[in-house]
Amino acid sequence: MSNKLTLSASDRISSLLDEASFVEVGAYVTARNTDFNMQENDTPKDGVITGYGVINGKLVYVYSQDATVLGGAIGEMHAKKIAKIYDMAMKVGAPVVGLIDCAGLRLQEATDALNAFGEVYLKQTLASGVIPQITAIFGTCGGGAALIPTLTDFTFMTAEGGKLFVNSPNALDGNYQAKLDTASAAYLSENSSLVDGVFEDDATTLANIRSLVDMLPDNNMEDAESDCTDDLNRIIPNLDGFAKDARAVLQNIADNNVFVEVKKDYAKDMVLGLIKLNGATVGCVANQAADGGELLSTSGAYIAADFVKFCDAFNIPVLTLVNAKGFVATVSNERTIADAAAKLTYAFADATVPKVTVVMGDAFGTAYTIMNSKAIGADMVYAWPCAKIGTMDPEMAVKIMYEKEIAEAADKVAFIAEKKKAYTELQSSALAAAKRGYIDDIIEPDATRKRVIAAFDMLSTKNEERPYKKHGAV
Repeated sequence: MSNKLTLSASDRISSLLDEASFVEVGAYVTARNTDFNMQENDTPKDGVITGYGVINGKLVYVYSQDATVLGGAIGEMHAKKIAKIYDMAMKVGAPVVGLIDCAGLRLQEATDALNAFGEVYLKQTLASGVIPQITAIFGTCGGGAALIPTLTDFTFMTAEGGKLFVNSPNALDGNYQAKLDTASAAYLSENSSLVDGVFEDDATTLANIRSLVDMLPDNNMEDAESDCTDDLNRIIPNLDGFAKDARAVLQNIADNNVFVEVKKDYAKDMVLGLIKLNGATVGCVANQAADGGELLSTSGAYIAADFVKFCDAFNIPVLTLVNAKGFVATVSNERTIADAAAKLTYAFADATVPKVTVVMGDAFGTAYTIMNSKAIGADMVYAWPCAKIGTMDPEMAVKIMYEKEIAEAADKVAFIAEKKKAYTELQSSALAAAKRGYIDDIIEPDATRKRVIAAFDMLSTKNEERPYKKHGAV
């Protein structure tokens, strides 16, 4: 790969794909419109290079916008080339990767350009859930063009050159770019769910797309599987030391410790990403207690719901790691948490792929229930011995139930400790939940990898029928 910070449109394709594998489609297409100042403008390839190639032997279709041609703006023929790539990808069942550097709508083409946007949107919508769609933003992506990456499954940005916006920072009331750059990769990755990863330069961004493509199936009719070179029975000593760090747990249990994380900078309470277990790709959703994830936020629930729906659409099994005490209690979160929690509940309950849950720490109240519990359809639920599962923290429950007795007790601390111990054993321990059938087994943390692999292997032929419906409405 090139060491240059910014690559040309063609260099980006060359860096993305296996060497000498790119086959261009539509190389001789130019703009059809000759109105206004278009007569004097040469538009080679109409500002976008399209074609196909392979990534580690896997077929992908790709388009790369060329900002040296009318700023990479989208016009009629530009859009038709992208639409053509989508048609080809849908026919053969292969991912589409869009490398974006676009000034937006081509003003010289007016309604032709508007219609062009719509044609691309339609192709993306039809492809959603059928073939994986990935975009990476290397330059400007503004106005109507901002919907293109938003309609895909994954979006990456470069830290310096990438700009994504519907309205530019200078067009926002009371704002200007120097004050707050709302189009920057840093701002968007931390304050919106639009961006899955921000990388320092073009080459690093393209390398991460290659890693992601390796994890994904070609389409919704195929599985994402490869040969496993890791020990299926690998024991991981002291894994329970990471009970609050789900990211570390996922890295440790993954084949060869490879974890492709998405949306790392947004909603710190939730960790999302892809790993391989016994060579099969697994989607991971986990509470990140180390970063405040013991309390579920609106943002965390929304991105987790979207990710589960993506996994279900592409037959990717889902692993959930639970360490949740409740919901974030703030005025701003309260406005939206019920809707977000409902969407996460629906996503887990509606998914028919194999679903395995491991309770690593606290699992209290509704927050536990919606994190892929047995009640909403998890196929297998495991718990570490230290896990606590119940309506709320045992000490808080004791203080509520024994309020009068505590007030009258001579030694309040000893009384609370005694009742807390009894309540935990009877109502809030992993064993208590297992006795009621809500936990399938209590497993040692160091055996988590092999037990989860065994569960997914057992579930590999799962076939779950649901009542007929066009689609849900949640």
